[in-house]
Amino acid sequence: MTNTQHPLVEMRGIEKHFGNVIALSGVSFSVNAGECHCLLGDNGAGKSTFIKTMSGVHAPSRGTMLVNGSEVVLRSPREAMNAGIATVFQDLAMIPLMSVTRNFFMGREPTKGWGPFKCFDVKRANEVTMAEMQRMGIRLREPDQAVGTLSGGERQCVAIARAVYFGAKVLILDEPTSALGVRQTANVLATIDRVRKLGVGVIFITHNVRHAMAVGNRFTVLNRGTTLGTAARGDLTAEQLQDLMAGGQELATLEGSLGGTV
Repeated sequence: MTNTQHPLVEMRGIEKHFGNVIALSGVSFSVNAGECHCLLGDNGAGKSTFIKTMSGVHAPSRGTMLVNGSEVVLRSPREAMNAGIATVFQDLAMIPLMSVTRNFFMGREPTKGWGPFKCFDVKRANEVTMAEMQRMGIRLREPDQAVGTLSGGERQCVAIARAVYFGAKVLILDEPTSALGVRQTANVLATIDRVRKLGVGVIFITHNVRHAMAVGNRFTVLNRGTTLGTAARGDLTAEQLQDLMAGGQELATLEGSLGGTV
């Protein structure tokens, strides 16, 4: 029997030029339902341009993007969200002094009443926020606490839970663990795994091989705007993936000169 299931999102031969600068050159990438596909690369590898191209900020100069097997052209982040693609950036776009609930529903608040007498349904919003955060493994003291009182990892989980609640089928995470401590990182990685098990396709952008190996099903390495290869879990060790990402022989030579400490 022929398998007709398509990837949730697929990028084929994507190029992005900024004048004479080639930021992406023939990048191909896909993510399936219930999969965490990690995109790894050092600073300057093209990860940010890739994110912005997939999320509708930049139009590709060449190449094809497909959503559920159908070719699409995304002209804005709103069009990407309407297609089920949500991006959680490093800055999280939250207001620290506002409550967790207000940040969760920002711009999409549930209302009660009718006509000119509609108002924010605080009780309903608080219930949803508490339930969705608990589903992600985060227990809030109270939903009206300021989001700025949460740890960095907990704020990441709020952003992830918010995206999933509002219908994300594909979740792009931009370096969600880069500035976190060990415990907070573990919480975020556990949340990524929970989201994946809900059937969401997760694109985990990172330069940390250990974090990628903890939750990834597939791994693609980006270097100077080109993909160096894609491997499934079990095909490469963490050391081999690190070597591929950092230039192989160059890293081995540096490690030798520093006594194996890299």
